[in-house]
Amino acid sequence: MLSELVVVGVAFATVAVATPGARRLALRIGAVDQPDERRVHTKPTPRLGGLALFLGVLAGLAVGSQLPGFSRVFEETSEPQAIVLACLVIVGVGLLDDIRGISATAKLAGQVVAAGVLALSGVNLTFVYVPPGNVVALGPDLAALVTILAVVAMVNAVNLVDGLDGLAPGIVAIAAGALFAYVQLSVAVTDGLPSSAGLVLAAVVGACLAFLLYNFNPASIFMGDTGAMLLGLLLAAAGVSAVGGTIQPSRGAFAAFSIPVLVPAIVLAVPFADTVWAILRRLRSGRAVFSPDKQHLHHRLVEIGHSQRRAVLIMYYWSALLAFAGVGVSLLPLPVVVGVLTAGVVLALAAMVVGRLLRARHRRAGRARRFVSSFTKSPPHAPQPAADQRKRSRNRL
Repeated sequence: MLSELVVVGVAFATVAVATPGARRLALRIGAVDQPDERRVHTKPTPRLGGLALFLGVLAGLAVGSQLPGFSRVFEETSEPQAIVLACLVIVGVGLLDDIRGISATAKLAGQVVAAGVLALSGVNLTFVYVPPGNVVALGPDLAALVTILAVVAMVNAVNLVDGLDGLAPGIVAIAAGALFAYVQLSVAVTDGLPSSAGLVLAAVVGACLAFLLYNFNPASIFMGDTGAMLLGLLLAAAGVSAVGGTIQPSRGAFAAFSIPVLVPAIVLAVPFADTVWAILRRLRSGRAVFSPDKQHLHHRLVEIGHSQRRAVLIMYYWSALLAFAGVGVSLLPLPVVVGVLTAGVVLALAAMVVGRLLRARHRRAGRARRFVSSFTKSPPHAPQPAADQRKRSRNRL
């Protein structure tokens, strides 16, 4: 794990140092998010944090290529180079959108091109699981199409969930950490060899944790579309790489060979579900699918009374439970996984009930104080005794 820790540390340090520079650059060129009716923040905030994230990931990959634990990855496969090239495409599209603004169609086209770079470079989903227990090998053409669809879906899921300070980098860090644990521990699948997925995920974890130093509420900088699309692409690329590196699976090995396909979707189930709901909501109201609104799950958590920080922490908690479920099913006995998930859900429900009781008690105490004060306060315009006495004295004179 020494090489992995070095990559995490390098990515963390690079983002920590580069983010203030990205903030100054954003202020200089006017890449600033202005508050409006669909945004939660209340002050202008720079939005080029994705540039710092990209530099951190690049630094982590560059250092990883020189470490004993990952140098073999660069010798045996071109996946890291393909991922970097795809990142260059998605970062270019994101920077154009963050600086000048581009249409949703142009942004989607850029995402497809970046995903196509991965597919054409061999980073493909070669097998998929088809219920009720079939594992189907994909031909080259179908594999490329399925890979592009999966990557674009992941990119937009992360982009849509980036609505509160610290939400997207925190959830991506949880997702990357969970998938990294699976890649590192499932030696039966990886044969104990280093993988480009492990390298990319280590860099993503370090970069996201460092960015939270500046992006957690109150945020001094946003990652913008550059950062959100970049993180979605990296998560998708790592998941596809982990799946594509498996050997020919059999039906009896469902748990071992289908979980890598499902882990990214399970870990990001909250933003994926929010994405689907957002699309249905906009179609039902007759608006464009990519039109922005303020009805995402994280916005609703704020509307019902949670602070931004509390809403983000709630999303972290549920994402962590989902991440544990996705990885735990393949690595731990099923009773252990069920027991931990049950305890987690019970704890969350108990916290919700206690929170509601405390808020109700606080409201009742506030009403009681206002009721008592209404009898003890003097009328707002009643003359003071001393002032009234001076007035009577002047009248006598």
